Amino acid sequence: MIQYLPFEKPIAALDKHVVEAAGTPEAQMLSERAEKLLADTYARLSPWERTLVARHPQRPRFERLVAGLFTDFLPIAGDRTFGDDHAIIGGFARFEGRKVVVIGHVKGEDTPGRLKHNFGMARPEGYRKAIRLMDLADRFGLPVVTLVDTPGAFPGVDAEARGQAEAIARSTEACLALGVPLIAVIIGEGGSGGAVALAAANRVLMCEHAVYSVISPEGCASILWRSGAKAADAAEAMKVTATDLLKLGVIHRIVYEPKGGAHRNPDEMVKRMALALRSELDALAPLSAEELRAEREAFFLSLG
Repeated sequence: MIQYLPFEKPIAALDKHVVEAAGTPEAQMLSERAEKLLADTYARLSPWERTLVARHPQRPRFERLVAGLFTDFLPIAGDRTFGDDHAIIGGFARFEGRKVVVIGHVKGEDTPGRLKHNFGMARPEGYRKAIRLMDLADRFGLPVVTLVDTPGAFPGVDAEARGQAEAIARSTEACLALGVPLIAVIIGEGGSGGAVALAAANRVLMCEHAVYSVISPEGCASILWRSGAKAADAAEAMKVTATDLLKLGVIHRIVYEPKGGAHRNPDEMVKRMALALRSELDALAPLSAEELRAEREAFFLSLG
């Protein structure tokens, strides 16, 4: 069962008519109308509506994508300093037979899972675990793939007490210093430094209906207008969409989603992501460590 978003009410109503008309002469006509309405609606989504799609509870996230894209996934736990953070998970894997290191934010699939993974908001030990994994990737010459999906790093007192800002900065530094290819994919929300800490990459890819920004639209609205009700206006002004960010040169590539969003056809989304990853890994494979670092540095220094 698809969970419909607020702007999808006309789609939901038409889908209901399609089900009710099953086996009747009108069924084919209604089905075609429903398909066209879905395509037309998603072709003209506003930035705020894309934000809602990026947060859709059925959107394929880290666990689903890792299961579909990689084999022999072996997660590594702990930062060897404080503990293990469940908001960031990573480990060794194979992508189409190629050895890689995979790191990503995990939001959780249900209420217990979201609480366990802290809604994808990592504490310092999560970023230090990511650094540990990147160091291992560098040592063994393995490309790194990161799957970014977080509203931002956890802002709690305990995280600040353990050096949240320093951990984020060190993780960003580790990305930039890697001597192996690093590909980051914004799969849902890419929020603030909590996202950049895993996305200072040679190639920054972004799913079509993902969003990427320095702050959430609600957070921006609360600062500028003192009201979260202005979130839609903030999303428009912030240029959070993949299309806007590609034009601005903040990302390298858009991974287009199936009609109606990745949550309507996760298997097809996996295929499209596999194609994009294969292409980028092949392109980066011939580059030396020095060339990879220089390319990364040039890209991020060019922003703004």
